[in-house]
Amino acid sequence: MDYKENILGTIGNTPLVKMNKITKDIDALVLAKYETFNPGNSVKDRMALKMVEEAEEKGLLKPGGTIIEGTSGNTGMGLALAAIVKGYKMVCVLSDKQSKEKIDILKAVGSEVVVCPTDVAPEDPQSYYSTSKRLAEETPNSWYVNQYDNLANTRAHYETTGPEIWQQTDGKVTHFVVGVGTGGTISGVGKFLKEKNPDIKVWGIDTYGSVFKKYHETGEFDKNEIYPYVTEGIGEDILPKNVDFNIIDGFTKVTDKDAAIYTQKLAKEEGFFLGNSAGAAAKGLLQLKEHFKKDDVVVVLFHDHGSRYVGKMFNDDWMRKKGFLDEGPVEDEIS
Repeated sequence: MDYKENILGTIGNTPLVKMNKITKDIDALVLAKYETFNPGNSVKDRMALKMVEEAEEKGLLKPGGTIIEGTSGNTGMGLALAAIVKGYKMVCVLSDKQSKEKIDILKAVGSEVVVCPTDVAPEDPQSYYSTSKRLAEETPNSWYVNQYDNLANTRAHYETTGPEIWQQTDGKVTHFVVGVGTGGTISGVGKFLKEKNPDIKVWGIDTYGSVFKKYHETGEFDKNEIYPYVTEGIGEDILPKNVDFNIIDGFTKVTDKDAAIYTQKLAKEEGFFLGNSAGAAAKGLLQLKEHFKKDDVVVVLFHDHGSRYVGKMFNDDWMRKKGFLDEGPVEDEIS
């Protein structure tokens, strides 16, 4: 009989899927690493499990303990699945820009959810970074995950995602493109692929309001670059330890509007029902097309599932209110 001992055994080994319509103007073969096939519907299941396992090995996470993490939703889901199977409590701290669906999904799997304001500095006591740390200090027998600086995040992708892409492309991958938030995915996958073939190019997708692109190009952390943005899951106003800028060949920035529009396009033109960061990555691919040649094999990683965004990027009223759709008046909301 072929079965897994528990749901954590289904993490990884996600498919590569050829993109066709959106990438018709790109000469290269473009393949999507489709991470929604993970049980928590996102790439973050990989690093969540790795971080929990390493914390257990180091004695940081003890039986009956509480896992506490600041998350945009997906890491929280991966941690919640691990917590359920392994017998821990889960507290997720989110910023208020995250979709209602993300909050509801975390509650559905038994997590306690704390919501913090978005428009505050990282060091502000109300920020979701500060709140996560404070809760961990106040909660007995708890472990603060800190996915931004916990290098198990990068190791998870070096050990699983990178090797999968190499094997699935028969070693023919020439470019890896992915949105950058905590940095674990781009750094882990990029490190593995460049060890296999140093000529492979690694491109990060950034968003306006984030510091990554300018810091990579100039070495300057420019606080004037930082302002609130709508795109979820990518970009930062800090420099996480998991972002290895030496691995990354370059960044391209995608606007909130383009990210939202291309999230819808992926669903309607490719049948890819994906999250907001996938829309940013798809538009980023098109912005980078001059870097790709006919025989290249470009792998773009898509992080999470569209079900987290049905009230936002897949809601035309919301899109119009944000100025992302131009046609027609906003319909009255049903009370």
